[in-house]
Amino acid sequence: QVQLVESGGGLVQAGGSLRLSCAASGRTFSVYVMGWFRQAPGKEREFVAAISWSAGSTYYTDSVKGRFTISRDNAKNTGYLQMNSLKPEDTAVYYCAARRTTVDITTATGYDYWGQGTQVTVSS
Repeated sequence: QVQLVESGGGLVQAGGSLRLSCAASGRTFSVYVMGWFRQAPGKEREFVAAISWSAGSTYYTDSVKGRFTISRDNAKNTGYLQMNSLKPEDTAVYYCAARRTTVDITTATGYDYWGQGTQVTVSS
C-alpha cells in the first residue's frame, strides 16, 4: 500500500501563487508516476499534471501550461505542484495520485492511490 498526504492549499488572490506538496509513504517503490487532479463543485475530476518518478518527464493539461510546474524529490518521496498566475477557474480540491503504470496517465481511473485532497481557492 501507498499513502499520499497533500498539503499547501489555501486562499489566494488571482495572479498569486501556491505550492502544493504530496508526501508518499509505504511501498513507495511501486510508484512510477505521480499526478495531480482537481475537482470543482459540480464538475468531473480533471487531470492537471503528472511526472514520471524515475526520469522526471512531465505532462500538463493545456489550461495550466506555462503557469504550473510539477516536480519531485526522490530522496524525500515527495512531489510538488508549483502554481503561479492563479485564476479563479483554478479553484478546486486538488488531489495527489500515484500509479504503477505509465499507460494513459491523464485518466483518473488508471491511478492506484489517492490522497485526501487539499482545497485551493482563488479569489477575483
